Amino acid sequence: MAMQVGEQSDDGVMIDINTTPLIDVMLVLIIMLIITIPIQTHAVKMNMPVGPSSPVTKQPTVHRIDVDFDGTIGWDGVVVADRAELEAKLAQVAAQPDQPEVHLRPNKLVEYKVVAMVMASAQRLGVTKIGLVGNEQFMQ
Repeated sequence: MAMQVGEQSDDGVMIDINTTPLIDVMLVLIIMLIITIPIQTHAVKMNMPVGPSSPVTKQPTVHRIDVDFDGTIGWDGVVVADRAELEAKLAQVAAQPDQPEVHLRPNKLVEYKVVAMVMASAQRLGVTKIGLVGNEQFMQ
């Protein structure tokens, strides 16, 4: 006794539906649907300024804070006596409407807590234009 796959009539003709043309039609419909869908653009709409813009001709004022290897803090080349004096200078910078830049240059041998103290004081007092300079010394 052999296994019978699909139905057959008495004269050997197969009665199952042929699905190959149905699959072909479905593939053509899917391709047509993909072609006719509008292409989605992933763009960000920005309102750019119109007209001539004047270049910045005024050089920004820069204050330099140096942190020496032993934790000594300097403001524009002058040694700061204590944290209160540093915070007074930072408060003066933060009070200006157009804040000058503050460049923090730590020595590579200084403890991190001294540098973190200076940065925390600047942030707490509202200094927004602060940056670390002299990072090339840490590359070695």
